Amino acid sequence: MKTEKRKAQLDFVCGEPDCDAVIKFDLMEVAREDFQILCPKCHKPYQFDAELREKLLKLHNLVQVLRQAESILGDCNVAVAVPGGEVKIPYALLLTRLNTMISLNVGEKKIDFHLRIEPSSSDTFR
Repeated sequence: MKTEKRKAQLDFVCGEPDCDAVIKFDLMEVAREDFQILCPKCHKPYQFDAELREKLLKLHNLVQVLRQAESILGDCNVAVAVPGGEVKIPYALLLTRLNTMISLNVGEKKIDFHLRIEPSSSDTFR
């Protein structure tokens, strides 16, 4: 089986007052112990501790498992109960139409990290 390197981009809004910049980074970069990113607008540095990096790496593992299951996703559905029965929504469609986000504590603040898996444009879902 051929292994492809796939990109998974995370982004979040800078937590500094009066700064609304979106900070973007590749999920694979988080594995490095010296990983640090800078806000492109106010230049605040963000460095994640081991616990936060571990959570983000688990998210990466989840992405990899979904990629491995790609061949069966067309056969998987999520059923939503509605009056008169249920509607089946293909799981693969959900993955492409819903915004995936993980909310984690960074310092004393909860931050929403938005996940983009190989987006056609970095602003596709924004």
